[in-house]
Amino acid sequence: MLSLNKIAKCLLSNSRTFQTSAVLKHDTMFNHRDTKEDNLDIKFEFSDENKKRIDAILAIYPEGHKRAAMIPLLDLAQRQHGWLPISAMHKVADVLDLPKMRVYEVATFYTMFMRKPTGKYHLQVCTTTPCWLRGSDDVISCLKKKLDIGVGETSKDGQWTLSEVECLGACVNAPMMQVNDDYFEDLTTKDVESIIDDLKNGKTPTPGPRSSRYASEPMDGLTSLKEEPYGPGFKVRPDL
Repeated sequence: MLSLNKIAKCLLSNSRTFQTSAVLKHDTMFNHRDTKEDNLDIKFEFSDENKKRIDAILAIYPEGHKRAAMIPLLDLAQRQHGWLPISAMHKVADVLDLPKMRVYEVATFYTMFMRKPTGKYHLQVCTTTPCWLRGSDDVISCLKKKLDIGVGETSKDGQWTLSEVECLGACVNAPMMQVNDDYFEDLTTKDVESIIDDLKNGKTPTPGPRSSRYASEPMDGLTSLKEEPYGPGFKVRPDL
């Protein structure tokens, strides 16, 4: 019969090594830490205009299901404040009569909610495979150089925040970036510089493709649906 020492030596000699996957990071904050900009001593209150919006939003949902308005209310708080402090999260919990943890769970899960001060212009550059193949690295390099900030950073004047994000759903028009609520597609570095210059000068750059196309049609013209639409009954059995 083996002694405990022998059993232990046997287990140690046959021990296996363990590997862990790389930790994925994002510039959104998931764990709250009190800062001078974000702490419970800084009160948050919805504006009178947004209170009316809240009433309209809550009216959409039946009694017992008001909590479904959490994401619209968090978005409203973020648009009012510019980002989402913990006091705003608490206010949403109060409006919906929910435990604060339920709001934390949502606000820290969706990366569209910015948990730290964000610039007036939030530049989100897609680097998923289609955009990467079409030059998203050049777009990010151009923005870094022109704004003198890195990914996940905000400029000292509080005007610009640069983020690297995954698929924004404009793959056909790669590379692209989102500036606040607007998409800018088919980008070249010259386009990026032009967009930033317009914003710096108080102009509103035209969103959408920066190429010659209108939407997501093929760059070299249609490859299908070239003929006039056929009339009713086309290729239908003559006896029907």
